[in-house]
Amino acid sequence: MKKALGLGALISALGTSMPLQAMPYDTPDTWGGDLESRARLTGNWGGARDDMAKKGVVLDMDVYWMPQKITSGGRDSASGDWGNAILTLNVDTQKLGLWPGGFFKLQTVTSFGDTLLKETGAIVPANLSWMLPTITPDTGVQEITYTQFLSQHFGVFLGKINAIAPTNVLHGDYTTGFQNTGINMPLALAMVPLSAYGIGALYLPSHDVTLAGMVLDANGTIKNDNLSNAFDDGIMALASADLKIRPWGLPGHQNLTVAWSNKDRTSLVQDPSNIAGLLLTAHFPRLGNPGPILSEILDAHPVAAKIPPDPLNKESETWAAVYSFEQFVWQPAGDPKRGIGTFFSVGVSDGKANPIRYSYSLGLVGKGVVPGRPNDDFGLGWARTEFSDHFVPYLRDRFNLGLDHEDVVELYYKASITPWLSITPSLQVVSQGLNKVFNASAPAFEDLDTAYIAGVRVGVRF
Repeated sequence: MKKALGLGALISALGTSMPLQAMPYDTPDTWGGDLESRARLTGNWGGARDDMAKKGVVLDMDVYWMPQKITSGGRDSASGDWGNAILTLNVDTQKLGLWPGGFFKLQTVTSFGDTLLKETGAIVPANLSWMLPTITPDTGVQEITYTQFLSQHFGVFLGKINAIAPTNVLHGDYTTGFQNTGINMPLALAMVPLSAYGIGALYLPSHDVTLAGMVLDANGTIKNDNLSNAFDDGIMALASADLKIRPWGLPGHQNLTVAWSNKDRTSLVQDPSNIAGLLLTAHFPRLGNPGPILSEILDAHPVAAKIPPDPLNKESETWAAVYSFEQFVWQPAGDPKRGIGTFFSVGVSDGKANPIRYSYSLGLVGKGVVPGRPNDDFGLGWARTEFSDHFVPYLRDRFNLGLDHEDVVELYYKASITPWLSITPSLQVVSQGLNKVFNASAPAFEDLDTAYIAGVRVGVRF
């Protein structure tokens, strides 16, 4: 009994910014019930789903359809209807009759539809899901991990790690809250893979302190399932310290996360004649692919090439650090899952391999506080992404492109129609980092106006 209580305390403390993997999975007493009250659309499968859950096996299929439209500004008043289908298997080894403290998770993601990635004119994707599993419709394994708790205070995990797994209470889950990438995650960590093979550990010296660390394959992607070449080009290491606090009796936590990689990367510090090589070879995992937007300009206004060309400058390491917090400022008495809270993050990187020098986010979220709507949420968030001075300075200076910083404000309201159906309208106002775009048909530069993006997310849990 003491061991079970210790494990429960460990799990309850893991509201951190470090991505966490296979964990205990809450299940209802029954998956059945009438259509309006059941937890999943397809119910309990004639009792089989309830039996599986009692044995520690939970299989879920979630589909999120996210039509969005640029109502004003951007490169084009276009529409998109991107969607993700997420299949998840969770297994609890103790409930399965095997050994205690073991948890297995498999998750695949399939995408469909069209994005507005290029049409917004923004460097930061206005919808995090546009990168899952890639920026074109596809299917990939986002996670396959095993976690083993060895004591009340210590656990280890390994496998293909979902490095954007939601861990915060108030923000960071694109399926239930904000959609914009910059509000969901600190973009100073732009070089951290979205998914990669790796290993990590958790240590809880007390109920209020969580220490975590992991080492990932620096080349990992959702589509890369080849374990044989993992870590060939180096590692991405992350360390996190999280402190739970309760000012005025209200829950919150503060977090510091540090990332470091020894992979040789294309440097942003290049001779102008090497800009094309930079845009073709550099990869920024959490920014989609900004290269084509800048390459259009370069194609129309090529830089005089050196003969012979200089080799591309390289960086042998890169680092980033992020401080963040979440804090409830009001909660109804006796209900820790509801209330109004705020979040904040600030991040910094070396700015030599990473195009993001600084990142900031700030927001206010309400959970279950609308009268008569105990399961609805709303949020108002802001994020700023400041680009490195080394990020294509030749193009920025020659054509007055801006690329100083990019801002976004997003407002959403998630209406829980039933436990398995949610509808979330949202509005984003994106002030792009670029202040001009190149119109190849003119051909000429045109001013890029602030983009207003209206959308809705329809989520169905099967």
